[in-house]
Amino acid sequence: MTKFGLAQPVRRVEDPRLLLGHGRYTDDIVLPGMRHGLVLRSPHAAASIDSIDTAAAAAMPGVRAIYTAADLEADGIGPLPCAAPVDGMAAPAHPVLASGAVHHVGDPVAFIVADTPRAARDAAEAISVTYSPTAACVDPAAALAADAPRVWPDLPSNQVFRWEIGDRTATDALFARAARVIRETVVNNRIVVSSMEARAAVAEYDAAAGRFTLYANTQGGWLVKNLIGGLFGLPPERFRVITPDVGGGFGMKLFLYAEHVLTCYAARKLGVPVKWAADRSEAFVCDTQGRDNVTLGEIALDANGAVLALRTRNTANMGAYLSTFAPYIPTYAGTGVLASVYRFQAVHAEVTGVFTHTVPVDAYRGAGRPESNYLVERLMDHAARALGEDRAAFRRRNMLTPADLPHATPVGKTYDSGDFPRVLDTALARIDWSGFPARRAAAGARRGIGMAYYLEATGGDPTERAEIRFAEDGGVDVFVGTQSTGQGHETAYVQLVSDKLGIDAEQIRIRQGDTDTIPVGGGTGGARSLYSEGQAILVTTESVIDKGKRAAAETLEAAVADIVFVDGRFAIAGTDRGIDILALAAAQRARAAAGQTAVSLDAAEVAEIKAHTFPNGCHMAEVEVDPETGTVRLLRYQVTDDVGRAVNPMIVRGQVHGGVTQGFGQAVLEHTVYEAGSGQLLSGSFTDYALPRADDLPDIEVDFVEVPCATNPLGVKGAGEAGAVGSPPAVINAILDALAGDGVQRLDMPATPERVWRALRGG
Repeated sequence: MTKFGLAQPVRRVEDPRLLLGHGRYTDDIVLPGMRHGLVLRSPHAAASIDSIDTAAAAAMPGVRAIYTAADLEADGIGPLPCAAPVDGMAAPAHPVLASGAVHHVGDPVAFIVADTPRAARDAAEAISVTYSPTAACVDPAAALAADAPRVWPDLPSNQVFRWEIGDRTATDALFARAARVIRETVVNNRIVVSSMEARAAVAEYDAAAGRFTLYANTQGGWLVKNLIGGLFGLPPERFRVITPDVGGGFGMKLFLYAEHVLTCYAARKLGVPVKWAADRSEAFVCDTQGRDNVTLGEIALDANGAVLALRTRNTANMGAYLSTFAPYIPTYAGTGVLASVYRFQAVHAEVTGVFTHTVPVDAYRGAGRPESNYLVERLMDHAARALGEDRAAFRRRNMLTPADLPHATPVGKTYDSGDFPRVLDTALARIDWSGFPARRAAAGARRGIGMAYYLEATGGDPTERAEIRFAEDGGVDVFVGTQSTGQGHETAYVQLVSDKLGIDAEQIRIRQGDTDTIPVGGGTGGARSLYSEGQAILVTTESVIDKGKRAAAETLEAAVADIVFVDGRFAIAGTDRGIDILALAAAQRARAAAGQTAVSLDAAEVAEIKAHTFPNGCHMAEVEVDPETGTVRLLRYQVTDDVGRAVNPMIVRGQVHGGVTQGFGQAVLEHTVYEAGSGQLLSGSFTDYALPRADDLPDIEVDFVEVPCATNPLGVKGAGEAGAVGSPPAVINAILDALAGDGVQRLDMPATPERVWRALRGG
């Protein structure tokens, strides 16, 4: 038996089950009498729906029902909500099924339910929909032009909102007296999320109880439960959401989707369970996508090259509809880290959200922070080159130091802890920054080195809950309000419970993903899980220990004040008389069963999450560019991270590896392309959309400089999104360094071979 402590590189306890094929995912669920749903989607990005004829399809063998917008409207099913509005936002209705018009390729038009998936596909082909296509607008930079096709003709333009933060007057004044202004316009390219497991949903309806059960691969079923009831005009308590194992989420599985509603609706109408599962082609046009910003950034410098102020103007593509959190991502989430680790006296940011005839955009790993960090780190490189200064030295002398902390930023965040210069210097030493010129000379090739210092802010719900139950079989069940999608939560939580209660790891079971057995939860997103759920577990273990001391005092015939708890055992201080925590829990359970007075050691507590955390670090990339083909080869990648205290360094490294790989994919490979005019998704499969492979990357080196924060008892800062925040600018800065001798000063992501080749030839 094994007791797990903190800061140990413990192997993931969930891996044997998953690797041996014992996982249970949403598409594995088969319920008695279950039927299969399929969504008929629009082939057009912009078109009116003139007619829908379902008669022939409905008469086909095995077809149980076909639903259109008219059916949902007749039964009072409302539109999908945007749960994070900003002031002055245009918010046209987002119907579950398109009503009267379609607004992007893949817009749901009808829902077919049949006995088999094949019967549903055959029926979909037999539905006759008459469309009148119109021109589509897909480019966010052009969406506000007077002649741009309107996504929503009833609105005066494609503008969703115009939002700002910071002190415009102070910022403009600093720019007015600046000795130099550095400007850069950057494109943050759109990403198709591409999680390993596609989305799926299985719904059943209990007519006698009037309750729905929805099985879905979410990042926390409580959000879905709380939102879906409104569409049916029912309280959330009428919905139970069960999330089994989840094969990756990255933000995309947070949201309420049309298919959640459609399966529940069909299950109630037909009186049988209904399953929908996306195939990969469908996922390209029905899952929310990420990023898609065009941003002008400006830095004001004084005569000594010190940063004074930062000003940004961001055009953020929302797609055709407003997804659950979409407006929040480029506004509050993205701008909160604009000041980064530098001494900006003032910051002003303006964000304009626009509609286009494309798939809706929402949170994707980092959710606004990678976009802002990319802009700032591109600007810092540009400024250093303009001053003729070493890029690391320029950053260092403009950085906040530990003596400056806590530091209130110009955009309303307060950094509580960090040692940014030490992290930077550690990274420089690990990559041998000073030795790079010699390596480049020896290589005789276009070799470049790039760096990016990142800072991000974790987010999410302001509370989290944990519950610990001592089971009759001698095990301990820990119920948590977060949702693992592959991060290793089970291992980290087992480590916490084992460390605090002294219970062998093999006897601890993490329970998650059922909104009936776990009444509230904040889910997983914003790198919040360990620092929020960790706090909840800590206060719950303290409650268990308090109850145990009372129970042990009675059992051992001593005063409560004389009971101590050490390494899983309650004892009378100064004696060898004591009782193991599991034996005590079993004894109290037996007393209760016998009708005697007992103290249950079970406990449930809600922790208040009082402050954000600010993970930060320095990414270093060394690349080589082939001038004949434009191919970029990543030679070395090194990360030095301050994620606070690392509860499990091995899991943290794995999270950073994944994030860096996704960031590298955005920087060099992943290119979401919509055709101008038609709005067709030209990169609609993995034949045309390139993801990173193992041979695209070297071993990713990850080291830690631990500066624990004081805003939570664990001292942790979050690590789930860090890799994706720092990697895109580090890679692009390295490529630009490699091409600097050729006069290349600008290159947008993704730096595909064609783009690099054209840049080398002045294209």
